[in-house]
Amino acid sequence: MKFKGTDNYVSTDDLSMAVNASIALERPLIIKGEPGTGKTLLAIEVAKSLGKELIEWHIKSTTKAHQGLYEYDAVTRLRDSQLGDERVKDIHNYIKKGKLWEAFESDEQVVLLVDEIDKADIEFPNDLLQELDRMEFYCYETNQTIKAKHRPIIIITSNNEKDLPDAFLRRCFFHYIQFPERDTMQQIVDVHYPQIKKKLVKDALDIFFDIRKVPGLKKKPSTSELIDWLKLLMSDDIPSEILKNADNSKAIPPLYGALLKNEQDVHLLERLAFMNRRNQNQ
Repeated sequence: MKFKGTDNYVSTDDLSMAVNASIALERPLIIKGEPGTGKTLLAIEVAKSLGKELIEWHIKSTTKAHQGLYEYDAVTRLRDSQLGDERVKDIHNYIKKGKLWEAFESDEQVVLLVDEIDKADIEFPNDLLQELDRMEFYCYETNQTIKAKHRPIIIITSNNEKDLPDAFLRRCFFHYIQFPERDTMQQIVDVHYPQIKKKLVKDALDIFFDIRKVPGLKKKPSTSELIDWLKLLMSDDIPSEILKNADNSKAIPPLYGALLKNEQDVHLLERLAFMNRRNQNQ
């Protein structure tokens, strides 16, 4: 079975090809792109489409690679030994399995999401090279080798905030999610809001893509923020005529807080709108 997108996820041909190629090659798929372009959702929908369990490993700045394998709670074991707890006789009671361990020991192939790997330390990817190559690791505390029963489908996301090591990249299949073009964005909107007024979508998309074209914008609005904005426009029953703002009486679109997330960008659009009105009045 090949991934072609789902009812809840619009996948471009090149993205579907990348997913299927990584599965065929049995290599992790690295997905890079702007925040809000559906990288995490892709893993969720791939798992649903292929009928497989999804195991999610969300990376933080403090996450270490060994946490994906296992963690040994020596402190609790020492305390229990002092209290005479019978559990100390079995060290397995103090081993917390990580997400890789869960994926390796699954009786069926799973989809493993390693989300936002670029948040971690630069050495984080390199520390997983052997595990990704051999699909196994050694647990020193229990003196056992954990081998994958079935090679998981691994999807790794990155917001492109930092470069990943070359040695790590060589072991992966890479795909960069380009920001959706207008036609693709229209399909995405239709998936989320099939009953939305076409005129509202057209005017909203005009404003959305115009904002993204503004030079000097600190943070361009994302796909997910467009979806949130449309939801607000529908809930507040905003007429599409207001979006057109033909009289330029307002500097920025209504409910702009769903699109613009810092005061610098708000002030930038206000200045541009002011200059535009002044030029029209001359």
